[in-house]
Amino acid sequence: MSGRSYLDWNATTPLRPEARAAMVAAMDVPGNPSSVHAEGRAAKALLERARAQVAAALGASAADIVFTGSATEAAAMAAVGRALSCGAVEHDAVLAVCNPDLAVTPAGRVIVPDPGQAALQLANSETGVMQDLPPGLALSDLTQGFGKVAFAFDWLGIEAGIVSAHKLGGPKGVGALVLRRGLDLPALIRGGGQEMGRRAGTENLIGIAGFAAAAEAAARDLADGVWDRVAELRNILEKALASAADGTIFVGKEAARLPNTLCLMTPGWKGETQVMQMDLAGFAISAGSACSSGKVRASRVLTAMGHDADHAASAIRVSLGADTTEDDVLRFADAWLAAAKRYRSRAAG
Repeated sequence: MSGRSYLDWNATTPLRPEARAAMVAAMDVPGNPSSVHAEGRAAKALLERARAQVAAALGASAADIVFTGSATEAAAMAAVGRALSCGAVEHDAVLAVCNPDLAVTPAGRVIVPDPGQAALQLANSETGVMQDLPPGLALSDLTQGFGKVAFAFDWLGIEAGIVSAHKLGGPKGVGALVLRRGLDLPALIRGGGQEMGRRAGTENLIGIAGFAAAAEAAARDLADGVWDRVAELRNILEKALASAADGTIFVGKEAARLPNTLCLMTPGWKGETQVMQMDLAGFAISAGSACSSGKVRASRVLTAMGHDADHAASAIRVSLGADTTEDDVLRFADAWLAAAKRYRSRAAG
């Protein structure tokens, strides 16, 4: 849509040209990767090349990458046969398979007394607040950090991680579970024995090819300093809003955050109202995790951090991307501040 600015990159990212090209090429590979004939071997070669590309971007071994249909599926796979604890700030996909009994500080940090029995995200999708992952951690949601911040899975010292293609410019509907070498978990989906017996079902070769190309391109962007530039834009936006946003709370401002994420609360001004107003003004933003869309409620993440329901219900998230420009953020600041002025005028009257 012309004239619009997409500022919801934590929900999903635009498809990268590299991913699109890889997917189109994969459509011409007719074989099943499990078949032994020439066409099957060609498909298998493409699959394993993609596995190596994703592994390289993650800093992991190709043998430890299990392709899935989503990060949500990967989280469910990682939790099979294990009772894991987590904090209430985790994504719904992790909360669904863990017990949210770990304490969360007002800064959004999770206290982890026993890493071997815990799940902990690398970065929060709503606030951008980052966690220090303790060695021996059972599971980490790496989805938001992958491609935006530098890390190597093999150096983290954790047992399992989950990632998603569409958070870094790949297609929707494909993710991966990353496992520590030698870790053997029961299969969640059983059948033909694909993915080294860890996840049955014929692999989504087209989606996986797009995932691999996107991961490789994301790694180049990170090395080239693209996300340092994005962090500068986020700071420009934050400064512009703070200069005139009386009473607005900038969540996680003093914490280590993702370079692209800005979460703010204006008590009394409903987050979903702000999202609709900004949509009409030509800007796509979010009132929370996209996986919770349609649920009109205060942010669970923010209430876990100690904010009351009124504050949490007013939160919006602006998440920038590699294509975001300074013009985008300054125009958004003007539009949001104008809407805030109108809201305060009505509230005062």
